[in-house]
Parts: sequence; structure tokens; C-alpha cells
Amino acid sequence: MTMMEFFGCSFIAFGPPFALFLFTIARDPMRVIVLIASSFFWLLALLLSSILWFAVVPLRETLAFGLVFSVLFQEGFRFLFYKTMRLANDGLLKVSQQTEDQHVTPKDFSNKHIMAYVSGLGFGVISGAFSIVNVLADMTGPGTIGIYGDSKFFFWSSAFLTLCFILLHTAWGVIFFAALDKKQYIPVAGVVLAHMLLSCLTLLNQQSGEHNSVIYLSNIVPAYLILVISIIGAFYSAGGSLRNMKAALICRKGRYQID
Repeated sequence: MTMMEFFGCSFIAFGPPFALFLFTIARDPMRVIVLIASSFFWLLALLLSSILWFAVVPLRETLAFGLVFSVLFQEGFRFLFYKTMRLANDGLLKVSQQTEDQHVTPKDFSNKHIMAYVSGLGFGVISGAFSIVNVLADMTGPGTIGIYGDSKFFFWSSAFLTLCFILLHTAWGVIFFAALDKKQYIPVAGVVLAHMLLSCLTLLNQQSGEHNSVIYLSNIVPAYLILVISIIGAFYSAGGSLRNMKAALICRKGRYQID
């Protein structure tokens, strides 16, 4: 039973992200490199958060203190990774220059939204892995949660929240990069505030028990609402529109009819 719970929650948390990686990233070495590099930047943010938590002894027992600065460090390193990617793009343009007016640039770097998507997924996957790895280890047994008055919804709510944050980081990466390219700082602030709000909402889970498991829903419902809003924002930030989407659907439908 515990192994079924382990694999079920693992597939919930990492199934869709793995599908995204398999179908959109795995075949392109450049995207894999960017994914790993963005994950490394997130690890640097975690390292600084840990150093700060260790240095400030009086606030070690205050979870909110570490959480707030962790979010700030993550968004700060997202910005640093953005600057790194833009510098890398400029370097590729110089290296690949053949004549004064001609450049040969990898297609992924010519479409900046692709790299923003890949970097966001890298942030999300490594964040999700660190947030749920200990929970997954506990799922394997020998017992299961809920025996001593704990909420029986803890495991599946953790899995759904992990999935949500992975997809949120992916959408936030697109919004964040596109906003900085256009020098529009309100969407950037919106990403930081949304990240801070959802992270602080998870603090309510400390109060959950056998008789107040509704607290988990108070985290999951707002998280997925913000996820829908973020995906829509990322769609439009990447240059999408309803007209273009309808045209693409019509073209695809016509192609299938011809085939």
C-alpha cells in the first residue's frame, strides 16, 4: 500500500513535467544544457537561503523567516539567469557572425521565449524535487500518515502542490523574461508577489490535523487559480493570441483532412 502511495504521488508531482521534458526538451542538447544551468542557479539560491538561515540564530525556529528570504533569493537568481542568458545570446551572435549583415544563430536563441520556458521548467523541477523528496521517502513505509491524528490528505496535497509550483515556475519564467525584455516591471513584480503569496499560504499547513484538512484545500485552490492566470499570462507574453490559436487549429484540422 505504501509503495502504491509513493508511485501515485510521484506520478502526480512529476508526470506532467516529465512529459514536457520528454516532448519539448530532451531531443535538443541546447535546451538540456539550459535546463541544467537554470537548476544550478536555483541551487545557488537555496545555498544562500541556507547560509542566511544558519547565520541568523534567533530566527532559526521561525519558518516564515527562511521562507520569505528563500523566495527573494529565488527570484533574484531568476533575474541573474535572465542576464546570463541574454549575455550568452549576444556572445552567440558575435561568434556566429559570418558577414557584416548576416548571423547564423541557433533557432532556440532566436526565439527567446523558448529559453524562458526551459529555464522556468528547470527552476520548477529542481524546486519540486527538493520540496517533496523527503515526503516521498516517508511514503515508502513502514507505516503511513494519519495513524496518530495527522491528516490523511497530507501526501496527495503535497503532490498536487508540487506539480502546481513546477508549472507555475515554468509560466513565471516566460512572463519574467518577456517583461524584462520589454522593460515592463509590473509583471515582474506580479511574479514575485504571486510566488511570495503562495509560499506563505503553505505555512497554514502547520495547523492542519485530522479535523481541519480543509486547510489543504485553502492552499490548493488558490494555487491552481493563480496557475491558470499565470499560464494565460505566459501565453500572451510569448506573443500568443486567440486569433493565432484559432488559425493554428484551422490549419492543423485542414492538414489532417488532406492526409
